[in-house]
Amino acid sequence: MAALSPSVAPDILTVRRLVVKIGSALLVDRETGLRTAWLTALAEDVAGIKARGADVILVSSGSIALGRGVLGLPDGALALEQSQAAAAVGQIRLARAYEEALAPHGITTGQVLVTLEDTTDRRRYLNSRATLETLLGLGVVPIVNENDTVATDEIRFGDNDRLAAQIAVTVGADQLVLLSDVDGFYSANPKLDPAARRFDLVAAITPAIEAMAGDPISGLSRGGMKTKIMAAKTAVAGGCALAIMEGSGLRPLTALADGAARTWFLAQGDPQAARKRWINAMKEKGRVWVDAGAVAALGRGKSLLPAGVVAVEGGFGRGDPVGIVGPDGTLLGRGLVRYTALEARAIAGHRSGEIEVILGYAGRAALIHRDDMVI
Repeated sequence: MAALSPSVAPDILTVRRLVVKIGSALLVDRETGLRTAWLTALAEDVAGIKARGADVILVSSGSIALGRGVLGLPDGALALEQSQAAAAVGQIRLARAYEEALAPHGITTGQVLVTLEDTTDRRRYLNSRATLETLLGLGVVPIVNENDTVATDEIRFGDNDRLAAQIAVTVGADQLVLLSDVDGFYSANPKLDPAARRFDLVAAITPAIEAMAGDPISGLSRGGMKTKIMAAKTAVAGGCALAIMEGSGLRPLTALADGAARTWFLAQGDPQAARKRWINAMKEKGRVWVDAGAVAALGRGKSLLPAGVVAVEGGFGRGDPVGIVGPDGTLLGRGLVRYTALEARAIAGHRSGEIEVILGYAGRAALIHRDDMVI
């Protein structure tokens, strides 16, 4: 179907940072277990994208599906404790499967387990972001999954579509691909309405678009088109384009590059600009005063180090937004601080190498990282 606007679809061949969400049904067959051939083919796609200089993160379901088979648990809904046990067994096998698929391409993988609290709590959000950024900087492909072994119903994403969108925004990805059992977003459920039409592009998620998504079909999965629209809203607001495509065939990312059926939801601006708008809109929990040297360094796009801080105001915690004030009292900007107010006062004016001696433990080199501030 024609796009809702004449905008040009994103090109996965030019992606800078890509997040791919992989559902359980694509990765695990109920009868035969892990779909090894499919995963091997996906690894070839990932290797090709990384060879062009892009970062890749895989958000993968499958731990519960793998674990329940090993434990011999019945089909159908599981009690929370059974799901957690299955996840504990399956996570090891899931991580090993990705390692074995990507290692022949010289790619190192790392397992990252998160809960909803890791993205809603600013301190934990900063820690998660720092870990992912470090892994990507080292050339690792992080394999992210919701930590089903500890997450309860109250602290669950409930589906990996929304988890993938939150991860994409967290790391400033420019594209997110949801590999699904449908080949895009339709005007109605194509399984129920033969007149349903697929959109190639969606330039804006309007109330009419949301209404087309309907509600998830109970029993088929924890996800559904409604949750995909929720994921798309999160992603595009964070400057990340999102694609929905059918992913069961071999080399799905190559198929996407070759023009396979899909729906792209277009990003609203770039990821960094969206992140800075988010930070700038936060209410300050305190302020830090900096010297002239720090002002000059910030002007060159550097992080704020403890050595450049001369005074600290407020009772903020880690991850809280604070104002950055120059020697003349001018508000220079604001950012998310990596230390508590008490810690910041203790290390103010000191070099980063002295932090461990002063606090008794090693901390971050920067008080506020350049990616977490708006100047």
